[in-house]
Amino acid sequence: MTARLNWSAEPWRDSELLECAMVVPDVADTATFTFRAPSGAWFDYQPGQFITLDLPVDASDVPGGNVQRTYTISSSPSRPLSISITVKAQKGSIGTRWMLDHLKPGMRLKAFGPSGIFSFHKHPAQKYLFISAGSGITPMMSMTTWAWDSGEMPDITFVHAARRPSDIIFRERLEQFANRVPGLQLRFTVEEPDPFRAWPGYQGRLSQIMLGLMAPDYLEREVFCCGPEPFMQGVREMLASLGYDMARYHQESFGAPVRTEADAPVIADVAPVEGAVAEIVFSASGLSAPCAETDTVLAVAKRSGLNIPSGCTFGLCGTCKVKKTEGEVHMVHNGGISDEDIAAGFILACCSNPMGRVVVEV
Repeated sequence: MTARLNWSAEPWRDSELLECAMVVPDVADTATFTFRAPSGAWFDYQPGQFITLDLPVDASDVPGGNVQRTYTISSSPSRPLSISITVKAQKGSIGTRWMLDHLKPGMRLKAFGPSGIFSFHKHPAQKYLFISAGSGITPMMSMTTWAWDSGEMPDITFVHAARRPSDIIFRERLEQFANRVPGLQLRFTVEEPDPFRAWPGYQGRLSQIMLGLMAPDYLEREVFCCGPEPFMQGVREMLASLGYDMARYHQESFGAPVRTEADAPVIADVAPVEGAVAEIVFSASGLSAPCAETDTVLAVAKRSGLNIPSGCTFGLCGTCKVKKTEGEVHMVHNGGISDEDIAAGFILACCSNPMGRVVVEV
């Protein structure tokens, strides 16, 4: 196919099949698929939007043989000759696994879209903070490419979390961008480094402390977030507890990208409410203390004359770990407690707010 933009043609519509033009492997089980319109039509969309592909999957558990899968566009409309998606196969993937194993240049697919409301074009701002994890980096790549191609100096802090450095999708391309424009600041954090490879970046779960180091002016930035729901919930809780204006927070879900504003789900995170009444029962001491939901377990214990050993007081050191036996707390920590301890009922008293009646072994 000739790589020529037909300016006399209309923009691509989903009545025309897309033809796969190129397949570029990225990190493990990940590849970028680039499509063109056989007619030479050009592509018009907003950076951050998605398309839906109709995939001819040949699987016994797929009635009719086809599945529809939605993928964020990783290319930018500033480069209208083609459109690209970057996909990563997860455990149990059907459509994505078929694409990685079978989709080759020259094959044509039915596609629908582009659609979606997740784009910084809808929320213009002077400064942006992109926060992503895993393949949630794809809409951020699209928006960053647009900013790069615009010819104006961007002001983007790009925060991304991955399992290992070798799992960071688009790492080299982003570093090439950042090497030439000081307005793009990259901040990567990983769960663990690759064996026998030095890692000078951040390591560990994204936390309040880490965010403050990565983007000291985060309160001034428009935030866009994409990744698994537990990751995004952690980001929301982190920002809310730091006093961020959540009206300036925008997210895209892995599972169900939103097509219109009317379809956007209401985010109903449980958080302490100013003025709401709670109670903490210190079972080992035989004391009960009324308090507000905005109080921490540590603060209420001190007011009650009880001593819970503590250190940093912001959820980092883990010194104030205590066992919760009843009730629920809202805890936003900075890595001072493991997921296993949380599952076993432990909390950090310094950063846990009681949601109603709570019983702790103190």
